[in-house]
Amino acid sequence: MRIASDAISFLDTVLDRTIAPGYSRVGFRMRKRHWPDNDPRPESMRGRTALVTGANSGIGKATAAALAGLGATVLLGVRDLERGAQACRDIQATDPDADVSVVRCDIADPVSVTECAATLAHRLSRLDVLIHNAGVLPDTRQETAEGHELTLATHVLGPLLLTELVAPLLGAATDPRVIFVASGGMYTQRLAVDDPEYRESPYQGVTAYARTKRMQVALTPLLAAHYAPRGISVSSMHPGWADTPGVATSLPGFHRLTKPLLRDAAEGADTVVWLAATEPTPASGHFWHDRRSRPEHYLRRTRYSDEQAQRLWRYCRDAIHPASDQPS
Repeated sequence: MRIASDAISFLDTVLDRTIAPGYSRVGFRMRKRHWPDNDPRPESMRGRTALVTGANSGIGKATAAALAGLGATVLLGVRDLERGAQACRDIQATDPDADVSVVRCDIADPVSVTECAATLAHRLSRLDVLIHNAGVLPDTRQETAEGHELTLATHVLGPLLLTELVAPLLGAATDPRVIFVASGGMYTQRLAVDDPEYRESPYQGVTAYARTKRMQVALTPLLAAHYAPRGISVSSMHPGWADTPGVATSLPGFHRLTKPLLRDAAEGADTVVWLAATEPTPASGHFWHDRRSRPEHYLRRTRYSDEQAQRLWRYCRDAIHPASDQPS
């Protein structure tokens, strides 16, 4: 039995290091053969409430559908209410019992994030799961009204602000969990602590995306420590290569070449759902892929110091709380 377990672990590691098979549907389906059939348990989310940002389509929508299928009350945090309502109808067409609804949340806009948090505080007594899935991949550098680069605002600043604002609701839950949907592309990037807003480097959309996903992973252990006194678990994960509308639109060449190998949205969402619903709670502060904790680095050049991670954390805290709006 030990030999078989070691062989499975070795194969899993080989798949992960070779990337192409590991991140594809091949890797997912090979690993799935060794997962328990009843994990997460049916109805394991009954009585629990989850918020999934960017849930109009793709992995976010698949995550919302899967959590609702496990019995959760799921809020789709979306920028476009009409598209969010359509996503709810799509989910309920497949699962008429799905308890899904929409709340507006433009994660890059701090005003919208604050309004979303206020709405949740009015509607809910607690929030059990918060999933940061919303993402963008612009071709050119864009800034928000507050002057922040758009991918940083969407993937890092907005999620940090929303987590902070709903922390009282999360703290009221028995087993609260926060999950960041990152990207395997972050493995190629250093921590851009000296130029987080992409003001100095020539802008490349794919690189900006991967850089901010690296930031999510780097901040995960710090957030885990920060929220540990409230009993809130914080994790990050990457979904592998999934066939989603975002990939097809933003990376058409990659999508065309790899389409036969891409996971479907539900396969991409699997580890998100597992992190939200499995028992016992997975270890906080870790980075996951296909239900297993993964290294944060495969390249020596991407490594960063604790001091650099702390610098990024301080920069982001200052960005979401301008000097005139610092909490007392």
